[in-house]
Amino acid sequence: MAGHSKWANIQHRKGRQDAKKGQIFTKLGRVISVAAKEGGSDPTTNPALRDAISKAKAQNMPNDTIERAIKRGAGELGDADYQQVVYEGYGPGGVAVIVDALTENRNRTAGDVRHAFDKNGGNLGTTGCVSYLFEKKGQIIIARTDEIDDEQVMMVAIEAGAEDVEIEEEGYEIITLPEDFGKVLEVVQNSGLEPLAAEVAMIPNTTVTLTNGDDIKFMNRLIDMLEDNDDIQNVYNNWDMPDE
Repeated sequence: MAGHSKWANIQHRKGRQDAKKGQIFTKLGRVISVAAKEGGSDPTTNPALRDAISKAKAQNMPNDTIERAIKRGAGELGDADYQQVVYEGYGPGGVAVIVDALTENRNRTAGDVRHAFDKNGGNLGTTGCVSYLFEKKGQIIIARTDEIDDEQVMMVAIEAGAEDVEIEEEGYEIITLPEDFGKVLEVVQNSGLEPLAAEVAMIPNTTVTLTNGDDIKFMNRLIDMLEDNDDIQNVYNNWDMPDE
């Protein structure tokens, strides 16, 4: 993924998340509840729950909110009957899009996703139509500041067992295997480094550049419509988004 595209996407998403913290916590709570329901409420023996908690803490989700989500998943506060569904399709200009959802009503969510694609010049496709263009990796993003340097980040990442570190003008991207994400993030945070973003994500192997003004407008609106839906957890795409 092109460097400027990655940072533009991160800043775009962070701005939206900061403006809608309540919605972000609702979405993260679903992930935690599902992980607790499927693998138990102890994060030391449930890697999926441990990673979900790590991601929630990276978003500064309150501990009591995390605990309630765990209890809900464990059945102590009512049943958390969410199903994970992944949708794939193409946005305007052939941009590949993956939509990751947790829903208790698959028909409703499918209709909402299809409407968002149709409304913005895209097409909802079949399973596997674009996922081959992406690779699942842990991704920890750290913004460059005067208090940290390249060597410090490299040493922390190596100690934590990261797969790779990309050093760029805007900051650092620590890449991990999905199963190592929680462990590496914990080491990074304990070292005093504060991630700008941290998640197990679908990272594109190739990118698409949009030059048509309408395509850019509709692609932005497609992402916004999908991310505004409480059922949708993540929206991944291979758009080489320009810096704003």
